[in-house]
Amino acid sequence: MKHRRVLRAAVTVAVTGALAAGMTMALTTSANAGTTLRASAAEKGRYFGAAVATGKLSTGAYTTILNREFNSVVAENEMKWDATEPQQGRFSYTGGDRLVSHAQANGMSVRGHALLWYQQEPGWAQNMSGSALRSAMINHVTQVATHFRGKIYAWDVVNEAFADGNSGGRRDSNLQRTGNDWIEAAFRAARVADPGAKLCYNDYNTDGINAKSTGIYNMVRDFKSRGVPIDCVGFQSHLGTSLAGDYQANLQRFADLGVDVQITELDVMTGGNQANIYGAVTRACMNVSRCTGITTWGVRDCDSWRGSDNALLFDCNGNKKAAYTSVLNALNAGPAIPTDPPTDPPTDPPTDPPTDPPTDPPTVGCAASVSLNSWNGGFVATVKVTAGSAGTSGWNVGFTLPSGASVTNTWSATASGSTGAVRFANVNYNGRLGAGQVTEFGFQGTGSASGVTPTCTAS
Repeated sequence: MKHRRVLRAAVTVAVTGALAAGMTMALTTSANAGTTLRASAAEKGRYFGAAVATGKLSTGAYTTILNREFNSVVAENEMKWDATEPQQGRFSYTGGDRLVSHAQANGMSVRGHALLWYQQEPGWAQNMSGSALRSAMINHVTQVATHFRGKIYAWDVVNEAFADGNSGGRRDSNLQRTGNDWIEAAFRAARVADPGAKLCYNDYNTDGINAKSTGIYNMVRDFKSRGVPIDCVGFQSHLGTSLAGDYQANLQRFADLGVDVQITELDVMTGGNQANIYGAVTRACMNVSRCTGITTWGVRDCDSWRGSDNALLFDCNGNKKAAYTSVLNALNAGPAIPTDPPTDPPTDPPTDPPTDPPTDPPTVGCAASVSLNSWNGGFVATVKVTAGSAGTSGWNVGFTLPSGASVTNTWSATASGSTGAVRFANVNYNGRLGAGQVTEFGFQGTGSASGVTPTCTAS
């Protein structure tokens, strides 16, 4: 099939009951407001999207439904690694560019899927490992995200990196074997390459609170605590005949970490419960203020990767199914994404007099520490910069690398030099730090960086 996946067996568990900043889409209402998925979702500040195979954009019946009902698109395959970099260092964007052009012409936002995935790697990457693969991986993220810079609402930076089962741990893959920080490195590289896009982690079998979703939750919580740039989490939601009873609660706990949540690949097995499940998923998203949109994986049943499951909202003739009505009703009944009201001033004046100024002047400067993930022939360094009590308007970190060591990639900083005495300066978004505030940058290299000690100067 065109979308090269294997349907997961453990799709769901127990039964249930019953736009963020930077997003580009048409939100104006029209005479059809509330009568199409896109109009109703837009009225509530959200998107309703579909996965698209660009070869079908020449099919009139397909594009009629797509353009009428959806205000967001994601490429089924055209932006994956094997499509965009079939030979190392030689990039092809024809399919992705066509989809972006269609979206721009029809008032749609674009989700980018996916920069890194252990499947659909080109053959040359499948045969790589260690520092060579790490370098190729970071270069791929940088090149693709830079090409589409400013045109993508949200990137699935990393897809399906956690294992199924009860471990809550990472999936073994050639990407994982480059070092446990590979996901972090990918997100940092994506932020530099396309700073206006939302950066998402995306996975399946995470519909309820289980070991896998909790492992991802712990990663996101760690990233947020350390300033790793993650903005959203995607829940694929390939569903069978039931839905996890804690589906909404699971979305909410991620939203409470300060990230957006999105339903990214929704499809539901046909049967008597299909319309109910579609409606329940939509209501759950509407009830979580940081759930910014829903995407179905395809448009019509005959476009679906799930074959005879008839898992989408339109049949092969383009007719709306009962599930469509259930979704539309839930969109129309749901709340809009709230806007934050201004906070009221305090009603009572402070009773305590102003405190005396501190006797010690603020400390001008910064401190730096480094953690290394090393392997035979290479390393990744993650550097933490902490501002002194005066804060910073910029910073500069220096290292003296051992003989034979060389910097090959840098993220969230600008490098000067690659061997011997090297320095790293802040980029435009992480130089200004408040008192005691922390930011991080990283670099990758060949050789060994064992024993290096950073020095930090602030301006």
